[in-house]
Amino acid sequence: MHLLRVGLSRSHLVRQDSYHYLWSRSHPPVFEIDPGDRVTFQVREVTSSQLSQKSTSNDIAELDPSKFYPLAGPVRVRGASAGDALAIDVLNVDTANWGWSAVMPGSGLLDEFNDAYLWNWKLSKRSWVNFKNGLRVRYRPFCGVMGVAPANDMPTEVMPPELHGGNMDIRHLTAGSRLLLPVQVDGGLFSVGDVHAAQGDGEVCVTAIECPGAVTVRINLIKGVQLLAPHYFTASEGTAGRSYVTTGIAPDLMDACKQAVRSMIQELTKHAGISREEAYIFCSVAGDLRVHEIVDRPNWVVGFMIPQNCFGRVWKKLAGRSSS
Repeated sequence: MHLLRVGLSRSHLVRQDSYHYLWSRSHPPVFEIDPGDRVTFQVREVTSSQLSQKSTSNDIAELDPSKFYPLAGPVRVRGASAGDALAIDVLNVDTANWGWSAVMPGSGLLDEFNDAYLWNWKLSKRSWVNFKNGLRVRYRPFCGVMGVAPANDMPTEVMPPELHGGNMDIRHLTAGSRLLLPVQVDGGLFSVGDVHAAQGDGEVCVTAIECPGAVTVRINLIKGVQLLAPHYFTASEGTAGRSYVTTGIAPDLMDACKQAVRSMIQELTKHAGISREEAYIFCSVAGDLRVHEIVDRPNWVVGFMIPQNCFGRVWKKLAGRSSS
């Protein structure tokens, strides 16, 4: 395994009029880049602007779901092929000065909410976003959707996440993080969408702070890594530094948990030189299971997270995946 960078990096722009609504290996790329290049994606709001700052709760029922999840891209990465991984360094995520969240009957974790409700947010792009009566949330923008084209021949819906990535709604993929995506088809065909100004793990009501925005990433290529599902590194967080996270994506939450832990055990036995039993014990005392997404039927996303300062010298063996 090695990180591949070719020549001098270049910068590219995917404008907001270059988008698609389904994952497909047949989508023509907007352009081809070299590993190490930067790309800025202008990302449309998740309903394709069916909602605006003037919208009300009554507008929820009029939404056309076929226009949900416009994806910016795709971008083809020169040299990428099945069995490789794209290393996506998130350099910057910017949002508009407004966003929305909603209760949408029939969606979300709880089924007792039968009336649509829309909340409009004012975004100052500062540390906190005000809610109501003194309540507030951290401004931590990220993209809910980042993925590559799946290997199957038929177009695939965006909303349920799958092993190629997609609508994972991992709130930890803020600026400074790195996402590893298993390449499924030649060129990868990477796309992004669904900018959020803030979200909690789980996204329990089915919406975050949804908004238009732009994301800038650096895309590198790791040859022959053979990932079974996305992995990622968080941005640095306090004294713990970064964390390394393996994911599980499955229609059964317990299965997703098992996938994430098994992936971490595999990483530990490979890079730390310990037995599977020892790795299992280490996971039990050092790792945290996080439900990243539990509302995009039929697949749920779980992350298993271990802080950098728990890895000691082993962290250096992961440096090819974690260095920007």
